[in-house]
Amino acid sequence: MQKINPNTIVIKEASSKSDLRRFVQFGIDLYKGNPYYCPPIFFDEVNTFNPKGNPALEVCDFVIYMAYRNEQIVGRIVGIINHRANEAWGVKKCRFGWFDFVDDYEVFKSLLDAVAEWGRAKGMERLNGPVGFTDFDHQGLLIEGFDYNAPMASLYTYPYYIAHYERYGLQKEADWIEYQITPPAQAPERMVRLAGVVAERCKLHVVKVKNSRELRKRYGYSYFDVLDAAYQKLYNYQPMTPQQKQYYCKMYFPILNFDFVTMVANEKDEIVAVGLGMPSLSEALRKCGGRLFPFGWYHLIKALKAKRMTDFDLLLIAVRPDYQDKGVNALIFNEMTPHFQKYGIKRVETTAILETNNKSLANFAQFDHIQHKRRRAYAKEL
Repeated sequence: MQKINPNTIVIKEASSKSDLRRFVQFGIDLYKGNPYYCPPIFFDEVNTFNPKGNPALEVCDFVIYMAYRNEQIVGRIVGIINHRANEAWGVKKCRFGWFDFVDDYEVFKSLLDAVAEWGRAKGMERLNGPVGFTDFDHQGLLIEGFDYNAPMASLYTYPYYIAHYERYGLQKEADWIEYQITPPAQAPERMVRLAGVVAERCKLHVVKVKNSRELRKRYGYSYFDVLDAAYQKLYNYQPMTPQQKQYYCKMYFPILNFDFVTMVANEKDEIVAVGLGMPSLSEALRKCGGRLFPFGWYHLIKALKAKRMTDFDLLLIAVRPDYQDKGVNALIFNEMTPHFQKYGIKRVETTAILETNNKSLANFAQFDHIQHKRRRAYAKEL
């Protein structure tokens, strides 16, 4: 009888619902006890890979692999080809994401080799990651800021990942940086004046709605058109399909506190800028390990409906290109700042901003802030 080396790494494709649940659970278990990691909502993560539920998969091919040693899961990865993005950018990229592994280079290499082979077989020429199906998935390997809280919308990874990426020959393709902001006691006088001047000069006004139903009734999904226009030149971005716009609206807008949803409209009542954020859910998700039942829902609802909070995640700010460089962001910040004080917010976590996106970085220069995180997308020719 042939002996099997217990250290042999076996790569298997996830092909069943139970495989997918193990795939998601491994990513959570790997960070068990880490005080900074934020687990995903388990059923949302599973549904991300359901073609019937996630419209992004209509424009993507994907494959899910798990690495086993001695019948134990030691790593996971997703290979992705986003045809819509590749066409928009004129590239043949094979993406990889949801890439987690124990501290063992052979596990790392076996998983990435499997995705690379899959990509080459489909005619791809470049390996790129960690990124997701779209810009709204987690992206960018954390390379600075391991001792800071990870928001729900950000990827958290261990420091040992970096050495394995570099050993494999992956090279930097893009970097994002993140800021932690201390909100001022009141809106800076300069910002208040600028907001007034811009509103008058450009004939703009701030739009506030009470809930997602009112938002859809008044504007449909037009605010997503602003995101598409604002982000079209940003790294790897793909225009959203109508189905994706509906999907993201149904997933995220019902849980938002609309005190922190700010839109700016012109004289035609067209949305030209959007800013939104939400209370940090990281601690609530750590308490329940990403599981809503039996009691996880309580922690999430408590965080979402809180009248007082310490930490806040600023998810996005987008301005239509024809209104950029006009100071429109001042209207958004001017409207948000009093709410930071109303809720007792001490720390605001920005979303990841490309280090080359000077316009967005300049938004935060007027606030007390630190640049505490950096994350990186890597690439390698296949």
